[in-house]
Amino acid sequence: MFISVLDLYKVGIGPSSSHTMGPMVAASQFRKHLMSKAFLASNLRVKCVLKGSLAYTGKGHATDRAIALGLNGFLPGELIDTDVNALVADLWTRNTIDMSGTVVRFEPAEDIIFDRRDPLPEHPNGMIFQIFDSVGVLVDEQICFSIGGGFISTMAEINSIEAPLIMEHATAFPFPFESAWDMLDMSKKSGLSIAEMKRENEHQHHGDTELDRGLNKIWDAMQSCIKNGLATEGTLPGGLNIQRRAHALHEQLISKPEDATQSDWLCAYAMAVNEENAAGHMVVTAPTNGAAGVIPAVLYYLVVHHGLNLDQIHTYLITSAAIGGLIKHRSSISGAEVGCQGEVGSAAAMAAAGLCAVKGGTTLQIENAAEIALEHHLGLTCDPVGGLVQVPCIERNGFGAIKAVTAASLAIRGNGLHFMSLDNCIAAMKQTGEEMSHKFKETSLGGLAVSVTEC
Repeated sequence: MFISVLDLYKVGIGPSSSHTMGPMVAASQFRKHLMSKAFLASNLRVKCVLKGSLAYTGKGHATDRAIALGLNGFLPGELIDTDVNALVADLWTRNTIDMSGTVVRFEPAEDIIFDRRDPLPEHPNGMIFQIFDSVGVLVDEQICFSIGGGFISTMAEINSIEAPLIMEHATAFPFPFESAWDMLDMSKKSGLSIAEMKRENEHQHHGDTELDRGLNKIWDAMQSCIKNGLATEGTLPGGLNIQRRAHALHEQLISKPEDATQSDWLCAYAMAVNEENAAGHMVVTAPTNGAAGVIPAVLYYLVVHHGLNLDQIHTYLITSAAIGGLIKHRSSISGAEVGCQGEVGSAAAMAAAGLCAVKGGTTLQIENAAEIALEHHLGLTCDPVGGLVQVPCIERNGFGAIKAVTAASLAIRGNGLHFMSLDNCIAAMKQTGEEMSHKFKETSLGGLAVSVTEC
């Protein structure tokens, strides 16, 4: 299998990669599909039925806003500098969509349907896009799934792929590792690091200049997100009246740095990212929006406090992406599919691997670091209060960053030999997710989401 670092890390907007970015992309693709059809006419009406987790927590995750934006031709990466609230407010006043001159009826409040009946069996994040004629007869329909990290899959694709995820076959690449065991074996035989092998694979599609430019863009976006979050105060949207805390925490730390711990800095940086995500602002899927703070927080800490250079930044991002690709291929990074162990757990494993790599860790130590971090997130549920990516998600990213650093530290002080392999840990995460109740997989039907005392 192969998934590019430039695909795993995507610049977009919050609050969710699976519930906001993925649905927006799916809706945009359905728009393109309709515009290619001969039957497209002004007397048609578009509807979208949201199923499973999208139906339960779609309101809090802005899925309806994303569908409306996508059907109107917008994509996540194009909205970074846009006042999305104003744009959505304008779309909600309309009752039509302009498809290159053909006006199709669409009223977001009526035509986006949150269907909480049985989810589609293929995946908990299902969307049914439909178009009807003037008398209500179904003319065309497409079913699509948001499978985590902003990736989407059609019905045909999801039934023909493993994970589920579309990835290129491994045999086309010089280092076709499909497991951590393969990765360790190929590294030993070639004498190359994980980052070096991953870079060789990337060369099948990207030259060094293009790849480095893409990595710099990812890092620039991560830095901007942290800085924006640290500079901003106020209340997060959604109705829970959650106050931003990263700014005040950071002010305390810089005023008395002698009292600041590594954990303090990591929490400030991670929370800054996820407060920006909760506000619907620019964020990088790392590997998802809900877990977007872990990897940037660890990297930003290394750069600001330890002077990491650009080559090391690239090594960190490429190594972490290699681990993220393995997890996504062999299990899932979707909270709706396996709980938050697949989001913050995966992010912590990726960050631990990247940190171990830039500290000079061997391939065995890097694999060990990733395993330790993931192991200690097993069973973590996704139970957001109010269906919003705020409680416990924002703080949880800080703890994920702390666990990542701890895992890397333990691994780098060992010789890389350990009892539980990363492959076995990923398999355990997948099994745990399969057996986890749907109440704890981004539906807000259990756990903290229903443990709030009304005052």
